Amino acid sequence: MGFASTAHSQVTNHTATMSGPNEAPPNSSPGTGAATLLINENFNEIRLQVDFTGLTAPTVAAHIHCCTPPPGTAPAATPLPAFPDFPLGVTSGSYDMTFDLLSPGTYNPAFIEAAGGTVALAATELVEGIRAGEAYFNIHTSAYPAGEIRGFLVAAPIPEPATYAMWGLGLVALAGAGRWRQRSSYKAARPA
Repeated sequence: MGFASTAHSQVTNHTATMSGPNEAPPNSSPGTGAATLLINENFNEIRLQVDFTGLTAPTVAAHIHCCTPPPGTAPAATPLPAFPDFPLGVTSGSYDMTFDLLSPGTYNPAFIEAAGGTVALAATELVEGIRAGEAYFNIHTSAYPAGEIRGFLVAAPIPEPATYAMWGLGLVALAGAGRWRQRSSYKAARPA
């Protein structure tokens, strides 16, 4: 239990609701999106999950910008034009990838340089910027090259380990009930 609570304190969850009105300057795009960013400092990783739909034109870029208070603008902190394997050339899509915070490939080289010249300093700058609410996820399209939808990443709750335990017990109970019903059906169908 001690390890779980220590590990839990090193993991933070952040979400962004993306839209055209959240852009700088705001636009009237009907596009929407949601991003979830899980930072796991125990393993020096970030996991990014993104869903987007309704863009007016195909995607050409997608990345995290850091660091500025809302509703400002900041340079791209992560790879240009987009995260590896991010769906480009589409108007809707999903993305789920985990990145090593200590890998140079996780960052825009200009961000590393501006953060002090090392990947470790860039990692610290990015994590602190995200936690301060000063980083945003932005999707750029051919119709809006400066960004069609964006949203600032804000802290979100992470379910407690007890929630996972209760969820697991519930699944075990459901599986057991299904097996019991299956056996009861078999016994009832068997000739006497």
